[in-house]
Amino acid sequence: MLVSFWGFLYSNYLRFWLKWILRLLTRKCELQRVFDGYGAGARRTLSIEHSLESSKNKVLRNAVRVEEAEVEKCVRDVMKEKKIEQKDTGFKTNLHISLLQISGYKKLYLNVENLRKVPYDSDNEEHEEQLIELWNLLMPHENLKARITKQWCDIGFQGDDPKTDFRGMGLLGLVNLVYFSKHYTDEARQILSHSNHPKLGYSYAIVGINLTEMAYSLLKNGALKTHLYNMVSGLPQMEHFHQFYCYLVYEFDKFWFEEEPESIMHFNQYREKFHEKIKGLLLDCNVILTLQNTKKP
Repeated sequence: MLVSFWGFLYSNYLRFWLKWILRLLTRKCELQRVFDGYGAGARRTLSIEHSLESSKNKVLRNAVRVEEAEVEKCVRDVMKEKKIEQKDTGFKTNLHISLLQISGYKKLYLNVENLRKVPYDSDNEEHEEQLIELWNLLMPHENLKARITKQWCDIGFQGDDPKTDFRGMGLLGLVNLVYFSKHYTDEARQILSHSNHPKLGYSYAIVGINLTEMAYSLLKNGALKTHLYNMVSGLPQMEHFHQFYCYLVYEFDKFWFEEEPESIMHFNQYREKFHEKIKGLLLDCNVILTLQNTKKP
């Protein structure tokens, strides 16, 4: 109760007067002070995002909702509102980058969500081709005997037709599995081999789809902003989401074997523990979670 009251008091009264005093002392607006105080990355962009969202000025509040094509005009409008000279190229460039990151994050979420909403369709030739590609990438020396076969269990699906396993994450689950297998083939095969461990084994494909849900939820609730704002100086793309997924798959496999669960029946417990670990890492404003960084000696 006390914390909520303090938050209300600060955002509605104290913040205005604090900004006014700082502007009087520094002769710079809050946006200028942020750019002066922080280098490029998540800390800067998150501060800019918060400042714009908290502003009582409609032009500034709307800045966090502009589309990519409107960013340049929005930068000019913000500078005009804050009485910053248009020839201040440093401020203009920095604000342009921050707004691209903010708008790009929102667009990336929409793209990921749209792919998640596409149900796997066994009558869709492209969907079927991606599924067969997944098999060929993971099991290059073994041919599928049929489209519907128990062989799918060998790569961690639950039954003889994988389409039923994609219900929760739709096509996004398959696209992620294929991306990891295609771009990190050796690692994917190694992890598949780990998943067949007699005591610590798990269902590779099912866990992969589960980790798609984890990556999706972190993107949706904004937790992934620190990683993406540090990683991409501009518009985050679907590629960057897939790369984060690859990191999760690689790290979860290591985590699972380090923890040595008693059985797969405890999966949800360890999955949540891993989730909390990732959320903790994402609280660091300097964090970048990619498989490339993980594998560096």
